[in-house]
Amino acid sequence: MSEAANPTCVAIVVAAGRGTRAGGPLPKQYQAIAGEPVLRRTLRLFAAHPRITAVLVVIHSDDSVRFADTARDLPKILAPAFGGATRQASVRAGLEALAAAGGTSPDLVLVHDAARPYTSPDLIARAVEAAGRADAAIPVLAVTDTVKRVDADGIVVETLDRAALRTVQTPQAFRFAALRAAHAAAAAAGVETLTDDAAVMEWAGHGVATFEGESTNVKLTTPEDMTRAAGAAFADLADVRTGTGFDVHAFGPGDHVMLGGVAVPHSAGLVGHSDADVGLHALTDALLGALCDGDIGAHFPPSDPQWKGASSDRFLAHAVEKVTARGGRIAHLDLTLICEAPKVGPHRDAIRAAISRITGVPLARVSVKATTTEKLGFTGRREGIAAMASATIRLPFADEAEG
Repeated sequence: MSEAANPTCVAIVVAAGRGTRAGGPLPKQYQAIAGEPVLRRTLRLFAAHPRITAVLVVIHSDDSVRFADTARDLPKILAPAFGGATRQASVRAGLEALAAAGGTSPDLVLVHDAARPYTSPDLIARAVEAAGRADAAIPVLAVTDTVKRVDADGIVVETLDRAALRTVQTPQAFRFAALRAAHAAAAAAGVETLTDDAAVMEWAGHGVATFEGESTNVKLTTPEDMTRAAGAAFADLADVRTGTGFDVHAFGPGDHVMLGGVAVPHSAGLVGHSDADVGLHALTDALLGALCDGDIGAHFPPSDPQWKGASSDRFLAHAVEKVTARGGRIAHLDLTLICEAPKVGPHRDAIRAAISRITGVPLARVSVKATTTEKLGFTGRREGIAAMASATIRLPFADEAEG
């Protein structure tokens, strides 16, 4: 290992398994908890950590497209490696991919289960520190229950001394060169059934140090685990907020109007500094209002020439990113378009689909309605279109400063 004060450290996330015990139509690492795939939650933790140089994910060869979508836009994510028939083979594939990537191999490597999405930044930091002191170090928890050893018939043959027992978690931490050599030696010897990387290092003759794990750092395995995780995720998003938005644009020259991200044919266009999409503007303001984060004009001033003719999906996507950055989730969007013409009904499904695509909110949680003002007011005189919207979001509950 190098003597650098801040050694380079790559996280290998093992995500090649099929996870059949968890049930569901997808491998467990791609199943969603509170709208986000388990694997993405795991990757976000490591990608955001200042002690992690890069993240390499070992995936099943059938999951390339699914993985690309799951890891989209996350920083530090390297091209994935393809796993083998066992966890041991998959980790070795990840180590060899790192060695073959060119440049200097990392000083340290953390190996983590994709299905442990609740690892804390503190635990990752402890793992990096532990790897800097030993060839191998693993997070452990003391055993609090009495442990019995039973025979093939289920008869107790021994009560074990729990004071000397520990349960083991990930991320397990290693000096890269030592772990790579140990895996290569085990493969050469035909030893293929070691269940974790600490066991590989033990087999190769290395001592394995321990450091304190976390009780919340659970591995999701069964359908019950997934259900509990979903319940906990929603419990963490206990700050439920609703925001509203309203927008108006006048008719002008043109042959279509933009409504909710859809170009709707019409005998006129809408006048505005951007593409004048009243629906997306109202939804943007509704989300910003729920966040208490100003309005669309504060984020995208009409006096700024860069927004002239801009597609309004950029504004709505920005508001969605603000929700995500706060650790939140959009629960529901409701849009009402107010005009005499064009008729919205024939385009309703397309508008809902466009809003769902822009925001990532499931279609079943996007409502689009239309009404008239019974020929009263500026919309009744066909001078323009108005829109009003509401957005319900869920945020982590936190004490916040007044103002």
